[in-house]
Amino acid sequence: MSPRIPVIDLAPWLSGGPDARARTAAAVDAALSQAGFLLITGHGVSREQREGVREAARAFFALPTAVKQRYGVTVGGRGWLAKGAEANGYSEGTETPPDLKESWTVGADRPSGDAGIDAFWFQPNRWPEAEAPALRKTVEEYLATMRSVADEVLRLLGAALGQPTTFFTDHTAHPTYTLNINWYPGTGVVGEPQPGQFRIGPHTDFGTVTLLDRQQGRGGLQVYIDPADGGVGWEDAPYDPDALTVNIGDLMARWTGDRWKSGRHRVLPPSPEAPEEDLMSLVYFYECDPHTAVAPVGGPVAYEPVDSSAYLRAKLEAITVG
Repeated sequence: MSPRIPVIDLAPWLSGGPDARARTAAAVDAALSQAGFLLITGHGVSREQREGVREAARAFFALPTAVKQRYGVTVGGRGWLAKGAEANGYSEGTETPPDLKESWTVGADRPSGDAGIDAFWFQPNRWPEAEAPALRKTVEEYLATMRSVADEVLRLLGAALGQPTTFFTDHTAHPTYTLNINWYPGTGVVGEPQPGQFRIGPHTDFGTVTLLDRQQGRGGLQVYIDPADGGVGWEDAPYDPDALTVNIGDLMARWTGDRWKSGRHRVLPPSPEAPEEDLMSLVYFYECDPHTAVAPVGGPVAYEPVDSSAYLRAKLEAITVG
């Protein structure tokens, strides 16, 4: 494990005394100040539940392209993102080839009553009921589990920032969230990578906090740790099959005045040593309530306040291909 990306057990935070909770919060603060990443165990999400989502999703991804196209969407929609729909490197201003992945995307769908907000942030989820009948039930159960975990992580982050534990969850009464089930097939499906092409290009996430369940592989996750922070640039992310990988996004970094770093990362293309490697990641992006005013709390950078909805939508538009 990387000393800058620790594994943090949530058990002392959830059931320990004040000293144990304070130590956990301090460890989180230190990790997010260096790399913007950490791993958590003791989160309560079973391996069986996570693998159940993968199994149901694989039934969809295995369908003929013509069938999947019935559910095709662009970035920010709910349904199937085909290979070529997204290039995360665009968010850094880098003209990379499109990302080598397919995604099934769902998210918060309980309307707020504001038609302008609901049309984008609370779109109805679409489900391939006939073609992949197990997908809806397994994913909806996973969404409910992950929202509970994410709120607990935000309570921990509030304490780590030296604020009340409700500092962030005061803004998650009716939050937006998205689950991307990212399928990274081998070259037999996506072809040989072009120069500078990745399964997901270099970027930072855009919002509040991301909770990732991933699989280990040669063409897997790398994180960037600045040499100024003791890193060596790009390095393989630490892996624990029982852990969730947690990283903060640009909005959270802004909220803390860059006390915490938005974790820069990428997913490598299929490796020549394992060209048919097949991986799947469950990427849960948890955001705040629409139109939350995000103003920095301390930290070295005095950002101007932003509207969370406008900020995030601009970021999503930036990575859309075409």
